[in-house]
Amino acid sequence: MTHRRRRSALVLLTSLGVLAGGALAGAAPVGAAQRGAVLARGVTYREYDVRGVKGIARVHLLSVDLGAPSVRTDLLYPGAVAARATVSRMADARGAVGGVNGDFFDISEAQHPGVEATGASVGPAVAGGRVLKSAVPDGQRFGPALPPGTGTVDVFGVGVDRRARLDRLRLDGAVRTPGGRLPLGGLNQYALPVGSVGAFTAEWGAASRVRATCGTDTDRAAGCSAETYEVTVRRGRVVARSARPGGGAIAAGTTVLVGREEGARRLRALAEGARVSVTHRLVAARSAVPYRFVVGGYPVLRGGRPQAGLDDRTAAVRTAVGSADGGRRLLLLALDGSPAYRAGLTIAEVAAALRAAGAVDGFSLDGGGSSTLVARAPGAASVTVRNHPTDAPERAVANGVGVFAGR
Repeated sequence: MTHRRRRSALVLLTSLGVLAGGALAGAAPVGAAQRGAVLARGVTYREYDVRGVKGIARVHLLSVDLGAPSVRTDLLYPGAVAARATVSRMADARGAVGGVNGDFFDISEAQHPGVEATGASVGPAVAGGRVLKSAVPDGQRFGPALPPGTGTVDVFGVGVDRRARLDRLRLDGAVRTPGGRLPLGGLNQYALPVGSVGAFTAEWGAASRVRATCGTDTDRAAGCSAETYEVTVRRGRVVARSARPGGGAIAAGTTVLVGREEGARRLRALAEGARVSVTHRLVAARSAVPYRFVVGGYPVLRGGRPQAGLDDRTAAVRTAVGSADGGRRLLLLALDGSPAYRAGLTIAEVAAALRAAGAVDGFSLDGGGSSTLVARAPGAASVTVRNHPTDAPERAVANGVGVFAGR
């Protein structure tokens, strides 16, 4: 048998054995058989059933060996922070072998008449080692209630050392003006803290920036600020001013500053032609290793133990990521949304399912109609959706986690 034929035989493997490890109560594997396949060296896909409090749920799981030389991971996103695309489209555009949907995002603005949803994600985002955005205030997030002790700055990421880890990323930035230094309250965010100044760059996209001045730090549905101001900075000088945030693409090398309340008053004092410099970075709470990518959500498993305060009553279709083997193995999990399995799992059961699959740390991503897992069969030209999302057709989302493998 030739080397190519031996590899084909491996790829066409259809049984990966029983679920490794003991399952926690509430997420017990049903039966012994699983269906799965090797997608590429270091990347496997499998599906199996677990029993939750609301019934049987089907798990779709990608296991990724981050130590495999040909394997890498990155954030999938549509090319702008304030934009949406389906996971399958983003994966195919980048040539990914698999992936899942990512962070919760600004999906609806029904409470703010005349304001369009931006599609931007809630938490920090880093793609290809490049910072895209920082986190909105906790009270401005979309999604279920956060477990105690967690917040919008929580992230899951893979460092340049090829290790997956949980962390927290906070914005450290400043606007220096002739009148003094202003702390930067946001970077490419759909919601800015009350009284702050936020920076928008070409990474934001063309969406209106008005939404950034709506709601408060504790109430996403609160009205839009009556006191706003915007200045455009190019080559270190103010080149335009406006009493209302605008929209449209931002040119490379240009920064648009948006202020609300006190932040608006400080920006209004800047004359056209004034010298202004803007600096920003994301500071990690735990790791000194730079990140290849990060995605927002919230932790559900730390050091092999469930995060305190996880909901054990509300079941739903969900997506989550986990790390095993000291961060050397990445697990991407999505539940099936077909009618037979739509009851899903509670978030406590998701933590249990991740642990049963070998994860030590786990992190919840967006769920419900967003939950999507895609994989590309060996030799196929494009990925297919494996988990039957509850939305039909496939929902467009803000970002995702992509897996890439050499051929």
